[in-house]
Amino acid sequence: MDGIQFGSFFSIPKKHLYSVNLEATEQNILKETDIIKGGGYLKRANPDHLRDIFDKYASKEKNGEKFMTAEDFVIKYLGLFGPENYNAHSVGLLAGIVDTSKDGLISYPEFQAFEGLLCFPDALYKTAFQLFDTNGNGMVSFQEFVEVMSKTDLHQRIPFDMDSPFVQLYFGRDKKRTVSYSEFSQFLHDFHEEYAIEGFRRADKEGSGFISVLDFQYIMTNIKSHLLTKQVQSHLIEAAQGSQSGRRVSFPYFIAFNSLLNNMELAKRIYLNVTNGHRAQEVSKEEFMHSAQAMSQMTPLEVDILFQLCDVLHQTGRIVYNDLNAIAPEQYYKQITTRLAEIRAISNPEDRGIFIQILESVYRFTLGSIAGAVGATAVYPIDLVKTRMQNQRTGSFIGELMYRNSFDCFKKVIRHEGVFGLYRGLVPQLMGVAPEKAIKLTVNDFVRDKFYDKNGNISPLGEIISGGTAGASQVIFTNPLEIVKIRLQVAGEIAGGAKVRAWEVVKELGLFGLYKGAKACLLRDIPFSAIYFPTYAHTKAKFADENGYNSPISLLVSGAIAGVPAAGLVTPADVIKTRLQVVARTGQTTYNGVLDATRKIYAEEGFRAFWKGAIARVCRSSPQFGVTLLTYEILQRLLYIDFGGTRPAGSELKVTALGGEASKTRNPDHVGGYSVSIPVFSGIETKFGLCLPKFSVQRVA
Repeated sequence: MDGIQFGSFFSIPKKHLYSVNLEATEQNILKETDIIKGGGYLKRANPDHLRDIFDKYASKEKNGEKFMTAEDFVIKYLGLFGPENYNAHSVGLLAGIVDTSKDGLISYPEFQAFEGLLCFPDALYKTAFQLFDTNGNGMVSFQEFVEVMSKTDLHQRIPFDMDSPFVQLYFGRDKKRTVSYSEFSQFLHDFHEEYAIEGFRRADKEGSGFISVLDFQYIMTNIKSHLLTKQVQSHLIEAAQGSQSGRRVSFPYFIAFNSLLNNMELAKRIYLNVTNGHRAQEVSKEEFMHSAQAMSQMTPLEVDILFQLCDVLHQTGRIVYNDLNAIAPEQYYKQITTRLAEIRAISNPEDRGIFIQILESVYRFTLGSIAGAVGATAVYPIDLVKTRMQNQRTGSFIGELMYRNSFDCFKKVIRHEGVFGLYRGLVPQLMGVAPEKAIKLTVNDFVRDKFYDKNGNISPLGEIISGGTAGASQVIFTNPLEIVKIRLQVAGEIAGGAKVRAWEVVKELGLFGLYKGAKACLLRDIPFSAIYFPTYAHTKAKFADENGYNSPISLLVSGAIAGVPAAGLVTPADVIKTRLQVVARTGQTTYNGVLDATRKIYAEEGFRAFWKGAIARVCRSSPQFGVTLLTYEILQRLLYIDFGGTRPAGSELKVTALGGEASKTRNPDHVGGYSVSIPVFSGIETKFGLCLPKFSVQRVA
């Protein structure tokens, strides 16, 4: 008999599924909305809108009032079954969850009440309770439990002993005791573990405390299949044989294996505790064991099984966070930022060809251009002050000292040139900064992609090379941009001087003149990017929450922090570049290359001259790259195109999901609490392993 594979036949995109995993429900739902109504944690639907939706699907009218039939609710509204050859009894059981009056029809008050129930953090358990409460009296009897349980696909494959001591402990020896919601929630939680033990007892016919590896595989794939990824399922026998002597599995191993699968979120927390939040750091068994024992949550046998399983999957002997995801993947992504556009360029990452990779680079280049322009505009006044301070020479021209400090420079520019004087040279800056920042961001992402290993990790050396390559590639745009910008910025220092225009500077310099000081530019940009991008990546990871998600403010702060050492440490190269690119006025020292400039600046002005404008440079570069990287990553969230490649880390909040595979469409009428109706119904299977028959007759394969 085919079962309701909630996770495999629903049509809901991954981004629309919300976690209702009971261990983390409250935390995850609170992150989705901060609106609390009626004791719930999801925003309730507007009653008028909900009424319109109900009337849209309700096909039955009685005494002038509309009602939903079971088919209206389960098939048409929720879309859990196809319209043909469905199992009517299963449809009736699921509709009975909402039909609390048990009259076979769903009224609007019942429809609205269930929407409210779905807003509570224990919605999964409440829904499961109402599934078994078939007479609607608020209690579950033994007969009701048997009635529903006997219809499940699991019970038909491996019948559960309804006379077992476990059942008697809850329903009494005479099975006349009824169970309340809170008691039933605990019963349902323990029942599935008891089911696995019952399966072990049935396979252990000799009572030796051992079962065969094949029996172990059969029990796990039938009773615990919802906890097994395809990778784990295909390596069950290999993992069991590697941990157990011979071809038998002991009861302690069986219990530890199931306990591990049930507590993979704990295993992830232990890993993060060892690595201080870093997800790419390799951890040995000894390191993991020490942390696990300090937290007193995992047994040594469970740790052994975890490393054995990881070793079977990846043959490394050590684990990283992605290894844990291979065992218990964070399958669904909660969309924090509303997307303005969403396009899937390919259906499968394996389909990535050269053309798709080129399109991905064009996409990144475009977004990088916008981000660069936004960042440059935000901090341009600081950049102008920095340039004028760096060009101020104290040893070569008497009476030339125009500015006492950066703040004095800022005030004098506004006094003599007006507010718009702070933006002198902005237009050519924007014309150049767009491709400059775009190529830097694009090349960094492109080269990083090449250094990622199969587990999605990148070494520090790979990060440095990627950043350095990005810095070198940008000079083709940076140098012409910088020399034109600098000459425009310092032009305002000459009182009564003729107005200098960007095009006049370009014509005066010519093609080769635009690359004057290119060596100094390389000396500045390569180390800057080699420092900046690895620092940003690690700082961002540090500021990510426990689910790996980066909020916009954490992106801004990470970008700003990373800019401090990057901008500060390369200031000497920036000073040399500025001196080479500015036209020396009468009486000022001229320079013939990087080494000549270095010697003359040191001889005439001393070592401190190399750090002129360092504060202004840090104050400009730090917020500029903070704004630029924030804009770049937010644009990728808003204008989402899936090219099958890597996404910026922390772009989406990863949460443990309830269902299996995601579906392709979302019903826009699933509003308020009904926005989580699919994962809640899916959780009935994936959390408790309860799968009702889908079709009216068994289909022939």
